[in-house]
Amino acid sequence: MRIAITGVQGQLGWELARSLAPLGDVVRWDREVADLSKPALLDGLMRFYRPDVVVNAAAYTAVDKAEDDCVTARLVNTESVDVMARAAKRAGALFVHFSTDYVFDGKSPEPYSEDCETAPLNVYGATKRDGELAIIASECDHLIFRTSWVYATRGANFMLTMLRLAGEREALKIVDDQLGAPTPARMLANVTAHAISQAMRERREARFQSGLFHLTSRGVTSWHGYASAIIDYARNLAPSGRVRVTHIEPVPSEAFPTRAARPRNSALNNDRFDERFGLVRPHWWDALAQTLDERFERTA
Repeated sequence: MRIAITGVQGQLGWELARSLAPLGDVVRWDREVADLSKPALLDGLMRFYRPDVVVNAAAYTAVDKAEDDCVTARLVNTESVDVMARAAKRAGALFVHFSTDYVFDGKSPEPYSEDCETAPLNVYGATKRDGELAIIASECDHLIFRTSWVYATRGANFMLTMLRLAGEREALKIVDDQLGAPTPARMLANVTAHAISQAMRERREARFQSGLFHLTSRGVTSWHGYASAIIDYARNLAPSGRVRVTHIEPVPSEAFPTRAARPRNSALNNDRFDERFGLVRPHWWDALAQTLDERFERTA
């Protein structure tokens, strides 16, 4: 089985290349090979490599920048996704794609299910939503996973930013009125490997059903709660004096105006994924502790 992965230089793509290696021949498509800002090149790439599975981990994720660079965001998050999905349909390949909690407006008091109406507040969310619709319209065999607040021990993410700031400042102000589930890239990659293995078995047995699923860690917290957990745990792991911060003040979103609006509630209901794939997702705090353990082992 040949598995092509886009975005292998990103935090999720890197983990996917590792987790999917036991399933077959992994073809790593970085930006030099598969530039999603140039959709016209992707159909030929698909025809040349003829993958059995395409895993799209590439995306335009600069949420604020997308408000002014909407053309590139749409090329990457919608038009290229449409090209790859239609190519997967012609080739009979499975298409696996990652989407976002930002397809919702965050006004619901409850976690969002897959059947809730989408209403993105920003260009990034709208282009990701339109990418989902393009995949469904292509009628290719597909798995779409919506996730949230992704982090890893490499790349650029909230966890690494908090660790850096904790060593530079004595006090921090962190938003406490946006809710979600911090989700490690490694967990996403590991469960994706299981889902692909199951999906390919179902395809061989002619019982596969495409679907859209929410996939995050268990539990919900705020950015303030997340930051506090990062710093409290890091204080026990880091050498003496490395964590300087002593106070983390909760503040409303209005304290940090951003170019793009963010949903207040990004909590996703994962029941459909749990029922379909039969896995036990870790609680966000346990997953964070494991990731921080790895981070400090690498920097010791």
